[in-house]
Amino acid sequence: MIKKTLGRLVTSLITIFGSLVLVFCVIYMLPGDPVLSMIDPAVATPEMVENLRKELGLDQPFYVQFGQYFAGILSGDFGHSLINSDPVLPKILAHLPATLLLTLVSTVFSVVIGVSLGVLSAIHQNRLIDILARLIALFGISMPTFWSGILLILIFSVNLNWFPAMGSDGWMTIVLPSLALGFVGAGFIVRMVRTSMLEVINEQFIVTLRAKGLSERMIMYRHALRNALIPAITIIGIHIGELMAGTVVIETVFSRQGIGRVIADALMAKDMPVIQGAIFFTAIVYVVVNLLVDLSYSVVDPRVRRSH
Repeated sequence: MIKKTLGRLVTSLITIFGSLVLVFCVIYMLPGDPVLSMIDPAVATPEMVENLRKELGLDQPFYVQFGQYFAGILSGDFGHSLINSDPVLPKILAHLPATLLLTLVSTVFSVVIGVSLGVLSAIHQNRLIDILARLIALFGISMPTFWSGILLILIFSVNLNWFPAMGSDGWMTIVLPSLALGFVGAGFIVRMVRTSMLEVINEQFIVTLRAKGLSERMIMYRHALRNALIPAITIIGIHIGELMAGTVVIETVFSRQGIGRVIADALMAKDMPVIQGAIFFTAIVYVVVNLLVDLSYSVVDPRVRRSH
């Protein structure tokens, strides 16, 4: 088990390094010159542009720029913003908790709604509740997050005035964005749990448990659900990464201050160091979450632990 865990840790570190290289390559190949966004075109001269490019090290070859950037990351230096020269790392750390909280609340919503509807849909197959659950799942998967966010604002903020439409102060401001962000994941989880539950219900050990006289509730929720959760956990782990990516849109729609909003503003301003740092931190969160999900298999299913 320890050897397997160490292997996963090494794989995670390689993945993080690969994401760092990929992000740097994409940013490096983007069209446009970030130096031109830092100087007023009305007073810019070729000499000024060239001097600033040398000062920032942007005149160096690709491998030199990447080496300097990677060495800076190892020492905790993610560079400075090209717009206001502020350090990138403190800016990211200041906005990261808000995004992590939004992702956590959205994940809880997705899991609670998705697992509940998936189990009920499987138990009451081809009945009214099954049809409604599948319709909700289809609606959640098909609905873009920006559209659902705007719809929630119109209904619960403009018409009903139950929740604030924008901002990030107080717990009420997180309700609508978490619902908009988590509804998509809930749809996928409903489908996965329903399919897994239907497969488990038809297995021989369920028939044996019924023959032993166990109650239907205990069979479904203690035995069948536990065996059906393995594929659902995989979907949940992948979905958390999608939620982190979805914060770019949701935090813009709801005017929330987080990593997603930082990335969106940096993209508009072509602030490359901020973009690189924010995406790199997002990749780290994604890899860590999937590592924890991978390790949780042995907790949910003892057969996985024994196989290691």
